[in-house]
Amino acid sequence: MGESQFGVYGLAVMGMNLARNVASRGIPVAVYNRTTARTDEFLSAHASEGSFAGAREIREFVSALARPRRILLMVKAGDPVDATIRELAPLLEDGDILIDGGNSYFADTERRGAEMEARRVRYLGTGISGGEEGALHGPSIMPGGHRDAYDEVAGVLTRIAAQVDGEPCCTYIGPGGAGHYVKMVHNGIEYADMQLIAEAYDLLRHGLGLEPPALVEIFQDWNRGDLDSYLIQITAEVLAKQDTRTGRPLVDVILDEAAQKGTGKWSSQSALDLGVPTTAIAEAVFARYLSAMKPARVRAAGLLGGPGGTLDAAAREGFVEQVRDALYASKIVAYAQGFEQMRAASEEHGWGIQLGALSRIWRGGCIIRARFLNRIADAYAAEPDLENLLLSEYFREGTARTQDGWRSVVGHAVALGVPTPAFSSALAYYDGYRRERAPANLIQGLRDYFGAHTYKRVDAEGSFHTRWSEDGSEVPA
Repeated sequence: MGESQFGVYGLAVMGMNLARNVASRGIPVAVYNRTTARTDEFLSAHASEGSFAGAREIREFVSALARPRRILLMVKAGDPVDATIRELAPLLEDGDILIDGGNSYFADTERRGAEMEARRVRYLGTGISGGEEGALHGPSIMPGGHRDAYDEVAGVLTRIAAQVDGEPCCTYIGPGGAGHYVKMVHNGIEYADMQLIAEAYDLLRHGLGLEPPALVEIFQDWNRGDLDSYLIQITAEVLAKQDTRTGRPLVDVILDEAAQKGTGKWSSQSALDLGVPTTAIAEAVFARYLSAMKPARVRAAGLLGGPGGTLDAAAREGFVEQVRDALYASKIVAYAQGFEQMRAASEEHGWGIQLGALSRIWRGGCIIRARFLNRIADAYAAEPDLENLLLSEYFREGTARTQDGWRSVVGHAVALGVPTPAFSSALAYYDGYRRERAPANLIQGLRDYFGAHTYKRVDAEGSFHTRWSEDGSEVPA
């Protein structure tokens, strides 16, 4: 029987750094990678950092682990996870624990968990956020699946997680695919957050004609206030970076095509299934798709007319502060939508997700970590069953304080021809949500006219249909 207390299968950047993180806590770690050379390189570079057992074939890896075996899979989401499980499963025994730490789709996690249950192997679908540095120094960890399995590995996961105010950024999320679901929505919020920042950058760059050095100062200033966050911090750092080849700002030589790995798309698809309007997240995904249409955009730029130029002198005054307000208010909406989606999914699947606990574990380690999350934690502490973050006192006041600037920015963006899909959709959601009576009454009338889909009345119970092209009489449906 082996002596290693924890195993890491997969030594790409995240797996490698998580293994180092675990070993740095005095926990013996067995490591394995299908490419043996990578295992050898890892041991050569990091053997002095802790107690590592490097395995060169899968049976050796499994044998190196004390029982019940605790194995963290850090392989690419999708088919590679299934292939790895097929390879490992015959070698595991009753009570062993598999932890999928990749960005797996939550429905795949639920399927795999059921398959492992049949083998008496306990399965944890675990979202891990923080990138390369977070994996090494402390990520945010979102485990879901078998509760007793989590209890057995909690001592490791909470020690390697980021720590904020003495609390680990790790908590049990819920059964089944709950852990991977909240990581998926975390990434959806991350998509929206980055798109909002990009739109703020675009407006300041083209609306005011500011160059990167001036923008660096603005984002650094914003990072000292309510917008204090990891993404605002690194935005300033990205804008400050000089290209070693040309001496120009590096951001000016980066191709304007945004890539993605699918979690934002999954989040939007799931929101549609649940009937939750996560408009800011969806627009951020669509903006990436549009950015990838580079050849088509180059052709269209020479054919399609529209406004351009910069703001006039009167509009320039206070514009930087207005953009800050628009960014802050839109950020509130994006988070409100994401948390509403997780609430709906928890009810749909019976996961029992504690939204306040999520906001606390996202305060450190993860990509969307921000001062902002303390306010979300406070909101759920005051009202655990809060229907929507926009209804909490702090965020009501925040949107009231910033919406004049927000509205002005969206108007200026339209006038300048600068696309702001996330700013605009967030504002439309806000106005739609606060609207007591929407124009959906007309939509229902149209649906009933061409398809006899019926409608409800404000002054009577039941459903009704009008004979629109006959005598116009109304009949109960």
